[in-house]
Amino acid sequence: MTRFFDSVTTLFHPQLAEAVALWLPRLFAAAVTLLVFAIAIRLATKGVRFGMHRAKIDATATAFVTTLVRYALFTVGAVTVLGQLGIDVSGILASLGVAGLTIGFAARDALSNIISGIFIFWDRPFVIGDLVEIGEAYGEVSEITMRSTRVVTPDGKMLAIPNATIVNSTVVSYTNFPHLRLDIEFTIGVGEDVERVRRILCGLVEGDDRYLSQPAPTVVLTELGDYNNTVRFRPWLDNEKDHLVSRFELRERAYRALTAAGVDMPFETLALSPVDVRVAGQPAA
Repeated sequence: MTRFFDSVTTLFHPQLAEAVALWLPRLFAAAVTLLVFAIAIRLATKGVRFGMHRAKIDATATAFVTTLVRYALFTVGAVTVLGQLGIDVSGILASLGVAGLTIGFAARDALSNIISGIFIFWDRPFVIGDLVEIGEAYGEVSEITMRSTRVVTPDGKMLAIPNATIVNSTVVSYTNFPHLRLDIEFTIGVGEDVERVRRILCGLVEGDDRYLSQPAPTVVLTELGDYNNTVRFRPWLDNEKDHLVSRFELRERAYRALTAAGVDMPFETLALSPVDVRVAGQPAA
C-alpha cells in the first residue's frame, strides 16, 4: 500500500495525491460494505421466502414482508456506505427534513401509491393469483408491489395499475369466495314453454362435477318482449377460477341443446307497411 501511495504522489499534485490517498481506503471500505449488503439483501429475501413458504403463509403476505426486509436492509446499507465515505448522514437527514415538504409535494403521487400499497397489503381485497376486475381491466393478479399491482389479462397483456387507483376504485374479485354463479342469457320466442326450456338447460349441468347441485341451477325469466322473451341460466360453478372458459363452453352447449330441441330463438324483427301519402288539395292516387 505504501508503494501505491508513493506512486500516486508522483503522478498527481501533492495535495491532490494526499486527498486521493485519503479517499481510497474509504472507497474500498464503502465498496466492500456495498457488496456485503447486496449479498445480505439477496440472502435475506430468499430466506424470508423460504421460511414463509415452510410456514405455509400465502404469497401476498410473503411479498409484503420480503419488500419490507429489502427496503429496510437497503436503507441501513445506504446509511452505512455513506458513513464509510465520511459523509455526515445526520446533516443529510436534517436537510431532508427541511426540504421534506417540497419533496413530498413533488412526489405526492408516488407517496400516495406507496401508502395505498400498504393499505392493499393490510386490507387484502385480493391476493396474488386472484381473478379481479378493476375498472375495465380484468385478469389475474401476478404481483403486488409498493407502487403498483400487476394484472395479467386473458390475452397475455400485463397491466401495471397504480395502487392509488385501486384503493379509490371498486374491485370485483371472482375468486374471493369458494364458488361462483354463472349468468348466461338467451332469448326465446314468446310462444315457447319456459318450463321446457328450464328442463333442457338444467339438464346440461346435472351430474356434472364442475357444477354444484346445491345451490341448484335455476332458469329465470328476466324480460318480456314484443317478439321474444329473455331467460337467464344460472348454474353455480365449483371451481371459480374456471369461470371464463366454463361460461363460453356452457353457452355453446346450451345453444346446441336448445336448437336441437327445436326451441324458437328469434331475432327482433320490424314489420314494414306501405303508407299512403296525400298532398293537400289533390285526390288520392
